[in-house]
Amino acid sequence: MNYQHIFTQAIERLHGEGRYRVFIDILRNKGAFPNARCFAHHNGPKPITVWCSNDYLAMGQHPSVIAAMEEALHDVGAGSGGTRNIGGNTHYHVDLEAELADLHGKEGALLFTSGYVSNEATLGTLGKILPGCIIFSDELNHASMIAGIRNSGCEKRVFRHNDLAHLRELLAAADPDAPKLIAFESVYSMDGDIAPIAAICDIADEYNALTYCDEVHAVGMYGPRGGGITERDEVAHRVTILEGTLGKAFGVMGGYIAADQVIIDVIRSYAPGFIFTTSLSPVLVAGVLAAVRHLKGSQIERDQQQAAAAFLKAEMAANGLPVMPSVTHIVPLMVGDPVKAKRISDILLAEYGIYVQPINFPTVPRGTERLRFTPGPSHSEEMMRELVVALVEIWDRLELEFREAA
Repeated sequence: MNYQHIFTQAIERLHGEGRYRVFIDILRNKGAFPNARCFAHHNGPKPITVWCSNDYLAMGQHPSVIAAMEEALHDVGAGSGGTRNIGGNTHYHVDLEAELADLHGKEGALLFTSGYVSNEATLGTLGKILPGCIIFSDELNHASMIAGIRNSGCEKRVFRHNDLAHLRELLAAADPDAPKLIAFESVYSMDGDIAPIAAICDIADEYNALTYCDEVHAVGMYGPRGGGITERDEVAHRVTILEGTLGKAFGVMGGYIAADQVIIDVIRSYAPGFIFTTSLSPVLVAGVLAAVRHLKGSQIERDQQQAAAAFLKAEMAANGLPVMPSVTHIVPLMVGDPVKAKRISDILLAEYGIYVQPINFPTVPRGTERLRFTPGPSHSEEMMRELVVALVEIWDRLELEFREAA
């Protein structure tokens, strides 16, 4: 058995399909986001503008967040000391879980080391705890949700994206006495569309199903206090379990769930992904705590971000670029070919100092490769106009198809 040959072939397949991922070497400039420094293929750092960060509101750069992290570092040190059971239940964690429970109007919340772990651990545990459970999963759900459902060992039914009729059809065909869980997202980040949450909850009530809503691309971004689409649409109380991240709009790192106290206790007590993992550093938790509290009381960042996204969509459409329909802060630009998407990204970085990563399979289906822009409150209209000018020049240079200008 030639192991090295097998590994080499696996990488060569990615190169052959044009979807080998290249990570660029950058440092963000504190207090000046989206400005950063790129170290790839240069003699020293080159100034660039970041257009694809999930730090949607630049809270990772906010003075109150940085100050809170510095204070915590000098107060308690760098690490948590281990799992929360062994190393101790750091008071920062207790405070943040209370803030997150309050944010979503739930009895409790539970912190994890990432959004991926929160999905995988929670869904994997729920499927094992509920005997004979059937999980109904939207076809565009995050990979972490799919992994959790797979690890649960329970039956899975996949419904077409946001297709309520198909969901109802699958539920109607299932054993009426079997426990049921409907798993879906609020904002789907690659297309920028939103789930019909209230209608899903209506169907769940009809078939006595639990609901699990992944709000990672919505928490901090929507609702009067940043509670997500479920807060904006006043349906958070109808969703059994809400899941979110602390690494996107809140600007730091981590994941969590919010639910009634019994469910929180079950996941805390049974999920290996929680029990056997060193807890988040209190330094990180202190930063998130400052971000959550700030965004509960400030609408400025959300308003600026929404205005930037609307402006960029309009500029792209007016110049004939194939911007995809999106009702959220996500601005996807369709390319439809992995090699061309990578080529556009490379030219933008090398010639224009503009950083945006190509999005390829398996993140999106083959043939729908795209560039995904996330303009934030710190991206100026001048920056956006310069970006569009660069894209139009590259589209023309590579003889890509324009749409009729809007």
